[in-house]
Amino acid sequence: MSEVFLLIGAGALAGAMNATAGGGSFVTLPALIGVGVPSVLANASSTIALYPGGLASAWVYRDGFSRVAGVPLGTMLLTTLFGGLIGALLLLWTPTSLFDRVLPWLLLLATLALAFGRRLGPALRARFRTGIVTLLVIQFLLGVYGGYFGGAVGLMMMAAWNLLDGADVKALNPPRTLLVSAANTVAVICFIVAGAVRWPEALLVGAGAFLGGYFGAILGKALPSSVVKSATVLLAAAMTIHFFLRAYA
Repeated sequence: MSEVFLLIGAGALAGAMNATAGGGSFVTLPALIGVGVPSVLANASSTIALYPGGLASAWVYRDGFSRVAGVPLGTMLLTTLFGGLIGALLLLWTPTSLFDRVLPWLLLLATLALAFGRRLGPALRARFRTGIVTLLVIQFLLGVYGGYFGGAVGLMMMAAWNLLDGADVKALNPPRTLLVSAANTVAVICFIVAGAVRWPEALLVGAGAFLGGYFGAILGKALPSSVVKSATVLLAAAMTIHFFLRAYA
């Protein structure tokens, strides 16, 4: 019974985080591993559990879908879908023992994106200029990352897009939610077909995430964004340190 409350609670916290600053997988992944789910299956189950919330966000933002840095959204979508497929297959082909050693580095990358992602785009744009082909290559790689792991991939996308487009963050949110959901959609299909999902645990996390997403959005409106971001980054950093110690100490 305690595991049930742990998974529902982790899902609720993750849903609230995704509704505000992102990074929900930093909670669901350790919770699933903590109740005995192998890391590869835990990552797949976490993706499944958090997937409906991402779709709901994309639906809410549907009126704002537009080109990304001048690139048609359909082109970006196909690029992301292909990358997500490659990433999901790579995860399924990764031995659990190897994934346990790769995971801390993925968490570190996601933590850095959470901490600096919104500032990275303008900083890069001030120093570099790139073309559409480069943007599509970057988008493909982010799709691979999204299908394989996906932590903070939305922030990474916006940082990459800012290399070409200085649009306001709110204007980038609609295509971001769609393309993150696209990478996750392919991954979800692959994980289900491969039987890589622990359904009882995933459904408990998903139920919590649904509730957390609703109340988290309400709380996010009331709390200063700096408080939300700081708390999220601190939690992400703590989880990253924990998994480095778990893998290498």
